[in-house]
Amino acid sequence: MYVVMREGLLVVTGDPGDWETTTRFDGQHVECVEVSPHDPDRVFVGTFGDGLYRSDDGGETFERIAEGAAETEQYTAVAVSPHDPDVVWAGIEPSRLYLSEDGGDTWEARPGLVDLPSADDWWFPPRPDSHRVRSIEVSHDDPDRVYAGIELGAFVVSTDRGETWSEDVPGARVDAHQIVTHPDDVDRMYVAAGHGYAESHDGGRSWSQPDDLLPEESHHLWSVAPDPGDPDTILTSTSEDAFTAHFDEADATIHRYQGDGAWEALDDRGIPTGEGVRAAVLAPGREAGEFYAVNNYGIYRTGDAGDAWTRLDVDWPTKFETQDPRGFAVVL
Repeated sequence: MYVVMREGLLVVTGDPGDWETTTRFDGQHVECVEVSPHDPDRVFVGTFGDGLYRSDDGGETFERIAEGAAETEQYTAVAVSPHDPDVVWAGIEPSRLYLSEDGGDTWEARPGLVDLPSADDWWFPPRPDSHRVRSIEVSHDDPDRVYAGIELGAFVVSTDRGETWSEDVPGARVDAHQIVTHPDDVDRMYVAAGHGYAESHDGGRSWSQPDDLLPEESHHLWSVAPDPGDPDTILTSTSEDAFTAHFDEADATIHRYQGDGAWEALDDRGIPTGEGVRAAVLAPGREAGEFYAVNNYGIYRTGDAGDAWTRLDVDWPTKFETQDPRGFAVVL
C-alpha cells in the first residue's frame, strides 16, 4: 500500500500481522500516487514544488523524472494507462496536462486545455489566481479517450490522446476530485466532486447525479470507490466543504450508495468519522464487499461493504494524525 499524506509517503508492505512501514518524502508536500496496473513495482509520486518521481522497486528508491518538462514542478495528478504501462499522464498546477509514452523518461505537453471557453473562470479557492488538474482517468475501452477534473472549474475529455479537449460532457460534475472506472464493468464510471456525486453507465460519455438524498452537509466528496463485486454499490468520503475535509475544522464521514437513491452514513462501524477526522481516501479490494480506507488515524479494511471496519496493525506516524490523505494505492 502507498499512502500519500500531506507531508510524506507511507509505504506499507507485508501481510496481515506482519506489516512493515517506511516513510518516503518525509516533510515534503506530496499530492498524488499511481501504481502501474501492469507492474506493481513501478510507482509514480507527484510532489507540490519538487516535481515528479518514479520508483521501479516498489518504493524502495525513487528517482526524479520529467525535470524541466512542465511549466512548474507542482504535480497534482498522475495516471498510468490500463492499456500500456509506458503511457503515463501527469497534471500540474496551474492546469496543464503532459503525456509520456516511454514510462516517464520523456514528456510532451498536450495543448489546448486552457483554451476551453470556461478556462477564464477556473479558480482554486486557497489560491484564487490559480487552478489545477486534480484527477485523470483513461478510458478502459479506448486508449485515446482521457478524462480529467480541473480543481476548480471543469470536467474535460479528449478523444484523440490529448490533441484536443472538450468540456461538453452531459451531466458531468466540475471540480472532480476523483474519477474511477469499475474494474469489471468498463461502462461504469464514478466521480467524487466538490459539489456532489456523479456516475456514468456508458463509459463516461454522459453522467447522472443521483445524490438528491445525500445530506446537504455531506455534498463535498473527496474520494469514491466501487464494490469489486457490485457496480451498484459505492463508498464515498463526504464532508460539508473543503475546510471540514482537510483542515483543522475536520468533520468527515463515509457514505454508502447502492443505486436506490438512498445514502447511508457509515458512522459507528469501526472506522473513525465525525469531528477531528479528515476526509478518507478509498480503494476497492479484490473480493466482493472489500474496501480499504485511509484517514488521519490509520488504514482500515472492510469485507462487507462498510458494515464493519478493522484498523490494520500498521505503525502510524503520530504526525499523520493532523494531516489529510491526498492519495492511496493498494496492490493486491
